[in-house]
Amino acid sequence: MMTESQPTILVIEDEDPIRKFLRVSLSAQGYRLVESTTARDGLLQAASAQPDLIILDLGLPDMDGVELTRRIREWSKVPILIVSARGKEQDKVVALDAGADDYLTKPFGLSELLARMRVALRHTSATRIGGEPLFENGTLRVDLARREVHIAGRPLHLTPNEYRLLALLVKYAGRVLTHRQLLKEVWGPGSSQETHYLRVYMNQLRQKIEADPAQPRFLLTEPGVGYRLADS
Repeated sequence: MMTESQPTILVIEDEDPIRKFLRVSLSAQGYRLVESTTARDGLLQAASAQPDLIILDLGLPDMDGVELTRRIREWSKVPILIVSARGKEQDKVVALDAGADDYLTKPFGLSELLARMRVALRHTSATRIGGEPLFENGTLRVDLARREVHIAGRPLHLTPNEYRLLALLVKYAGRVLTHRQLLKEVWGPGSSQETHYLRVYMNQLRQKIEADPAQPRFLLTEPGVGYRLADS
């Protein structure tokens, strides 16, 4: 779906000044924009325009953006970047749990928006060598096909749960995963409230991977929301 030139960005936003800002700024960066001012039209455009990325406001006039995210996720894996004035942790958690890839609070800077867009667009194509999934960022190397993890060329021994947690973060590198998403996928649906599991295992992973666990470079915390694996 993603093209090497002029990726298509669907902007679903009812505020004229924000749309104008995105239209001018993103067009200047070589992106092709499709615009919608309502959820209903946005849903139609998501299907017909086949965008490479959706930038979505939550406060739409005809439907909440969280519900729109859920509806899009019923049939599409297109990256969804929420841009919203709602800045509370719970708002972010709900949107990410609904299927959004990232969340940016208004007002925002263009540089941060572009950086998050680049991360989201990279989700449409996995890094592969010889047809096998491989993640590399600096000194960290994770080969999901061989189930091997190396840091600075040194193989790491991880417990089964440590590896499952890291592999899930690798699968969605650059994307915020909520505490509930991580717990459900690694420990099962019945563990979605056991956040202490996550703290313990994340600390263990940082001790093994990070040069300075107190100032992690790879395994980043999104306070009150979840964790993100840096992919650049």
